[in-house]
Amino acid sequence: MRRGSVLQLVGLGAVAAAITTAVALLIPWLPVSASKESTRIHFVYWFTTVIAIVVFAAVVAVLAYSVIHFRARPDDDSDGPPTHGHTTLEIVWTAIPAVLVTAISIVSAVVLAQNSRAGSTPLVVQVTAQQFAWEFTYPNGKRYGYLTLPKGRHVKLEITAKDVIHSFWVPEFSQKQDAVPGQTNTLVITPTRLGTFPVICTELCGLGHALMRSHADVVTTAKFADFMKHGAGGSPGLAVFQENGCGSCHTFRPAAATGKVGPDLDGLKASAAKANRGPLDKFIEESIVDPSAYVAPGFPDGVMPHIYKQQIQPGQLQQLVQYLSKGAK
Repeated sequence: MRRGSVLQLVGLGAVAAAITTAVALLIPWLPVSASKESTRIHFVYWFTTVIAIVVFAAVVAVLAYSVIHFRARPDDDSDGPPTHGHTTLEIVWTAIPAVLVTAISIVSAVVLAQNSRAGSTPLVVQVTAQQFAWEFTYPNGKRYGYLTLPKGRHVKLEITAKDVIHSFWVPEFSQKQDAVPGQTNTLVITPTRLGTFPVICTELCGLGHALMRSHADVVTTAKFADFMKHGAGGSPGLAVFQENGCGSCHTFRPAAATGKVGPDLDGLKASAAKANRGPLDKFIEESIVDPSAYVAPGFPDGVMPHIYKQQIQPGQLQQLVQYLSKGAK
């Protein structure tokens, strides 16, 4: 091949690579990394992307060069000359992709092995999914509807489900793990960035799937120690509200809850009057322990779990009822 042709191929490849690189870098394809595991996964992504850009640029350069130099004239309907394969070229374009794919596999395997290491003393948090809420149980037995993690410490999530298959995902942690009834799956997270990040269910799990949301708070070591010692703070009723994941499904301003699966709890007084099922406290308690007794208009029966009569102790139930009653409008 003449020197001019080689330079033209290189030029075409450089243009294709420049355009593709600009698209890769200027568009924020990935969320901000907030864990060590996420950083490693992002490395695999960019490692693969660089290889893909190089291969794409080479293919585009050859195709463009061929279109420019070997295209037939508009009036040329003759068959092209018979050609025989180029053995050396075929070996090269088979060997190079094999090497590249092997490299991607090795890097991915190393990252997968590193991301599964929780160390000798991880914080173990039990994650339980149910239609349509998350529950996080800490070593001290406290349960919350949201996740709180210390920055810089290995955390091992033990994930399961009570009813159907769900899937735990925090975009900034770049990892996803299924929550399967009767099975415990693990996920290791080492947070590196303070902040609040969304917890999302990524497995179609029923009517409220799209709104099965919670959040993960990454805090300093000192704040996490205070959280483990004193809990989320606030009134006993707020603690019960948070421990049972009520905010995942309901909006309630005093608890800073913004769930949209179930009725808005800020309007409980109006709902109780419309339902005509007795005093406000009685209406709230009945809605918790027997949610099918009265179903708010616009909401289907069966979305509210029938588990809280057994799950919430009588004393805690009264604390929750009083808290909701006091904060309702």
